[in-house]
Amino acid sequence: MGVVDGVGCWAWVAERDWGDAPRPALFLDRDGVVVQERGFLRRPEDVALLPDAAEAIATFNASDVPVIVVTNQSGVARGYLDWEDFECVQAEVERLLLDATGARLDGVFACGYHEDGLGPLAVGDHDWRKPNPGMLLAAAESLGVCLGKSWIVGDRSRDIATGRAAGLAGGLHVTSGHGDAAERRDALMLADNDFAVNRAAGVGGAVELLAALSRDLTC
Repeated sequence: MGVVDGVGCWAWVAERDWGDAPRPALFLDRDGVVVQERGFLRRPEDVALLPDAAEAIATFNASDVPVIVVTNQSGVARGYLDWEDFECVQAEVERLLLDATGARLDGVFACGYHEDGLGPLAVGDHDWRKPNPGMLLAAAESLGVCLGKSWIVGDRSRDIATGRAAGLAGGLHVTSGHGDAAERRDALMLADNDFAVNRAAGVGGAVELLAALSRDLTC
């Protein structure tokens, strides 16, 4: 666990043996999808799970589908928080998930770069910053994920665009967090013959994807 490039890319992967065959995964944005959107969440005491988040994640856990958080953290670049703050918040997220339903995350990938950042973090188009697919590609390599059968859930159209850029099967846009009508419209416009876009009120809607994701756990 930690900053994998020494500056702005942070990653953690659970110690779990998934076997040798690649398998589909569920990718989740964090703020506005798993936890309430606070705007540069820095303090553990401000963390609050969104309704159905713990239940949905636990359902995927029970079906042996990896659940991986991929999150832009421009607050790190802007100096509003540092990676130690992020780790404390993330530990609280995982504690709340565990206490609620026994839910667990299988990986967390975060990008702290932003064009308005300070010093070496002032990078606007880093491979890991959504809508670029770098975090998903790194997760696929670390956890043996089959991207072509995986889905992503996000409250912004850029989350969905990230899934399309990574070659995922589809994206689920949710109206929690920043998921307003404009974001929903932009997300739905990303759909094509190779990439599906669904919509739901919150991450609980992802459970409807479970049958497709778990039908064939190998790729």
